[in-house]
Amino acid sequence: MMRTLAQTGNGWMTFKDKANRACNQTARPEAVVHLSNLCTEILEITADTESAVCNLGSINLARHVADRGFDFEKLAQTVELAVRQLDRVIDLNFYPIESARGSNLRWRPVGLGLMGLQDVFFQLRLPFDSESARALSCRISEEVYFHALRTSAELAREGGAHPSFAETRAALGELQFDAWGVTPSNPRRWEDLLAQIRTHGLRNSLLIAIAPTATIASIAGCCECIEPQISNLFKRETLSGDFLQVNAYLALELKRLGLWTPEMRNAVKLADGSVQGIDAIPGELRSIYRTAWELPMRALIEMAADRGAFVDQSQSLNLFIANPSIGQLSSMYMYAWKKGLKTTYYLRSRPATSIAKTTVRETAAIACSLENPQACEACQ
Repeated sequence: MMRTLAQTGNGWMTFKDKANRACNQTARPEAVVHLSNLCTEILEITADTESAVCNLGSINLARHVADRGFDFEKLAQTVELAVRQLDRVIDLNFYPIESARGSNLRWRPVGLGLMGLQDVFFQLRLPFDSESARALSCRISEEVYFHALRTSAELAREGGAHPSFAETRAALGELQFDAWGVTPSNPRRWEDLLAQIRTHGLRNSLLIAIAPTATIASIAGCCECIEPQISNLFKRETLSGDFLQVNAYLALELKRLGLWTPEMRNAVKLADGSVQGIDAIPGELRSIYRTAWELPMRALIEMAADRGAFVDQSQSLNLFIANPSIGQLSSMYMYAWKKGLKTTYYLRSRPATSIAKTTVRETAAIACSLENPQACEACQ
């Protein structure tokens, strides 16, 4: 039976059947995941004596693209460093309540996430919903999970397994992809890793959680977590002033073609950051630079399901429908459940306001808008 929790008005949802069946902490019947956190990436057991705590960090995938494609060796090094740092946070942290401290030291969960996936696709010139992009996303997630587990096993060899390791599915030889019925690539290396885990255990009960990264992605200059871009052009309002921001990858492509002119910029502004109706832009580029509103949600759900086999907590997956109907929502969320997702995050609908077209005649005020999330305390 499908069991869900939904927060009215925001649309986030927890599919409790899959959340419990696939959680490493729920090997014992009395260990239960009751719901996720607000951002839907943290899935840990809770009880009267245990308050779930997680220590989060995200890898900027945009910094792992090389001349020959995606640099998986560099990614492995980054994952190892990040897991060691996040594990150390557990011991150095300040815990306001004893139930949080006890739970965190007992299970030692961390949540390593991703950001800049859209940047990777832009750099490699892959449409977000292409088979090549889907395969690359899945492989990135598998590599992150593998090297996170490998590092946690090494930490267990160095400092001991977490105190509750014997109560986990990993102690029974079950890893995340087993709960999805997925066979990972290169099974031999996974068998070798399982042998390490059987010998030394794991330092951390949970390792992967893909959180929303609105603030740190803005600081790092990349797109948020695993999301497609919202717009190719938007205005950001800060205390220092208002700034018009353009998709730098698109601008560079158009400059190379000699198309980045004042007329082109105005055309993109008038189209609210979309390039789909601009015939002067080649069709290949229009396919690559579609926005979240112009992508099929089935593609986002399927990519999340592929990724999910290597995410032992969950992922903040926003879904985008400009003008949603009950039929669309029912179909979309049922499909997400059938694909095995544990959670979904916000349902995004088209904002009532539009981009301020500051250099053309039409002008619109920006209030609470997805094109300008920094101006709204709630949307951040």
